[in-house]
Amino acid sequence: MLSDPKLRAQVDGLWDKLWSGGLSNPLDAIEQLSYLIFFKRLDDAENQAERLAGLRGQQYTPRVPAEMRWGYWRHLEGAQALGHVRDRVFPWFRSLGGAGSSFERHMQNAEFKISKASLLIEACRLVDELEISAQNQDVQGDLFEHLLERLSIAGRNGQFRTPRHIIRLMVQMTDPKPGERIGDLAAGTAGFLVNAYQYILERHTSPEILSYDEAGWPHNLAGDLLTEEQRRYLQTEALRGYDSDSGMTMLRIGSMNLMLHGIEAPQYFWADTLAKAFEEARAYDVILMNPPFKGAVDKGDVSPTLPGNTTKTELLFLHLILRALDMGGRCAVIVPDGVLFGSSRAHVEVRKKLVEENRLDGVVSMPGGVFKPYAGVSTAVLLFTRGARTERIWFYDMAHDGFSLDDKRQPVATNDIPDILACWRQRHDGAFAEARAARLAALRAQVAPLKAERLELEAEIDRLRFEQAIAGEEEDLTGAGDGDLTGFRKPVRSRLAELEAELAPLVGQMERLGRQFWVTKAQVRANKYDLSASRYRQVEADEGYHVAPRVTIERLLRLEGAIAREARELDELLG
Repeated sequence: MLSDPKLRAQVDGLWDKLWSGGLSNPLDAIEQLSYLIFFKRLDDAENQAERLAGLRGQQYTPRVPAEMRWGYWRHLEGAQALGHVRDRVFPWFRSLGGAGSSFERHMQNAEFKISKASLLIEACRLVDELEISAQNQDVQGDLFEHLLERLSIAGRNGQFRTPRHIIRLMVQMTDPKPGERIGDLAAGTAGFLVNAYQYILERHTSPEILSYDEAGWPHNLAGDLLTEEQRRYLQTEALRGYDSDSGMTMLRIGSMNLMLHGIEAPQYFWADTLAKAFEEARAYDVILMNPPFKGAVDKGDVSPTLPGNTTKTELLFLHLILRALDMGGRCAVIVPDGVLFGSSRAHVEVRKKLVEENRLDGVVSMPGGVFKPYAGVSTAVLLFTRGARTERIWFYDMAHDGFSLDDKRQPVATNDIPDILACWRQRHDGAFAEARAARLAALRAQVAPLKAERLELEAEIDRLRFEQAIAGEEEDLTGAGDGDLTGFRKPVRSRLAELEAELAPLVGQMERLGRQFWVTKAQVRANKYDLSASRYRQVEADEGYHVAPRVTIERLLRLEGAIAREARELDELLG
């Protein structure tokens, strides 16, 4: 989402300009705005490509004619700029992508609908103010999601955008490689495909060229270590996506997004991938996706190769993925928590299929706020390999993803993702597991005396509280002249607060070390293939302070004595 308030206000202002300029159809406004941002990002990408060529010591050959670049026509006079964009830039733009590419197919009937020169100039000024090339986000997807949010459309039918850092996590865990066939069968704005492409470039860029920003995102993705054959395959065949958007807006935005990230011939097409007409099987080595998981489909149109006992899309897509993956193919897919523990026959069958007929490699449980503000549902990432054998399953119970779990989704310091990646990559490394176990044991030893002292302090506070309760106003047990033991409790409470501050980071480390764990196939089978992390994770509960029975009896006797004394005093007063 567009989390930057300034950026969000700028986009809203641009939207308002297009709306007041005659683009009253919301999807028209979204589409035209996407075209303008595409033109600007295309110019930025050209500048970046020229810079990368310089870093590689190569002579740069321009890919975009000078008169088609934003930097050229953006500074023409109003009427001249409008005529140039409408009559020259836009026809050229529709021809991008090459013969047979999805970009060429989707753009054949595209229209440039901005008809006022003043509106074009003002819109271009606002696009410049967005500083798109400086944004550390997928602006096309963020923009589309934000505009749909304003229309109260986002989130319906499960169609909300996957946060970019979650996409990157899933891509890093599946580790796509040059030469592999990578797909997304419900691609939206093509974020998974873009990130898979960038990941391969990152892994094949010389270290002296590659750089990272403060958030850890890679830059200068030259891909100079790829062979020419690998580069050609990556550009033209490796990445394929589908979407069933009834209009062309999503497909156009997705295709533009792929092109803007350097994919010269996008393979992104319209298809209802759950329907009978979609027949792809064993077509992918890697599938990355976040399929829609609200609602159901028309049972009569579901492919006969998929189970007929459910119309829930989240279950049907899992069966589709297994069909579409080649033997040994890998997948990372987001599912709602209900898939992990649902008790219906269809739920149990798909989990059994993953565990008994394939290799369920891992389950990453994610907190409920990851998809806010569009949905608060808890989700998980399933990682599996088609056709391999499950022996045991790796789990990680994520609590923090680096952002607040409310509707604002602001960056925060707590983030489990680096630990998830470290644990995943070294999950079969015995030395890594031993080091974590040793660290956990050391923390337990360090924490034990502190927790014991905490119990003693809580006992002392409880004792003083009881003493105050029975002391009565006439007894001065504090020496303060007011019959109040608060003064005695203050140093105890102060030490307790110090202890809590000392314990907090240590307990936090222990908790994180316990977020990764293994579960055997036999355990999962015994629990009807339930894949909920909470069912298997062993959580160390703190020992709470409880008054000993003997102390309770002693206090009761003292209370009886105090009550008897007060009763006698009252009787004497009544004379």
